[in-house]
Amino acid sequence: MKVSLFSTCLVEALNTRVGIATVELLERLGCEVDYPASQVCCGQPAFNSGYVEEAKKAAKIMINAFEDSEYVVGPSGSCVTMFKHYPSVFEDDKEWYERAQALSDKSYELTQFIVDVLNITDVGAHLDGKATVHPSCHMTRLLGVVNQPTALLEQVEGLELVELPHYYNCCGFGGTFAVKMGDVSTEMVDEKVDSILATGADYLIGADASCLMNIEGRLKRRGANVKVLHIAEVLNNQLAKAVQ
Repeated sequence: MKVSLFSTCLVEALNTRVGIATVELLERLGCEVDYPASQVCCGQPAFNSGYVEEAKKAAKIMINAFEDSEYVVGPSGSCVTMFKHYPSVFEDDKEWYERAQALSDKSYELTQFIVDVLNITDVGAHLDGKATVHPSCHMTRLLGVVNQPTALLEQVEGLELVELPHYYNCCGFGGTFAVKMGDVSTEMVDEKVDSILATGADYLIGADASCLMNIEGRLKRRGANVKVLHIAEVLNNQLAKAVQ
């Protein structure tokens, strides 16, 4: 099965280890992975801020970049959700609408692809310790990926999962929201950190690099000894062993 990696901006700029883990994991599960070098930002920051015409420019580049891909997989529910918005962005342009719909139809968040397309829940991963999971807003509420991460983590040998209190609360990042409403964002992430610490978990695991960056930053500022991991790192044998 051929998969094109949609790496996302944050992974490329700040979390390359997540991209590496994603590729290694998919290859271990039997996929042939390629990386379209012409990919750029998906346009979500502009789109969420109301700059639809500017977002269209990025969207067209991405549609072209993944035109020939069999499947497109990204380690970010938020960014993959933007691909799902593309058809509505081009609803008045038949040519681009059809091409946008084709990209949307073949695009998947990483855990969604593993569970729903590859039909795998046990990837043979191992990680000792107690973990709690942050389900990101875009991934659960817009993309509809809710149970897949847990289905995979429940099969990780040595890992004890504990439910995160008020798990449905936003971490306060929200892209440009964290910049425009910094004080409110800080209060929200502090609530999230309080919930994480209440679990006594060794690890916080999530599937969106943006949320994890925000939460990890606040954990460090508060001196908390909780390691933050993207689910790709946990599911990938080599990196899962390295963090122990």
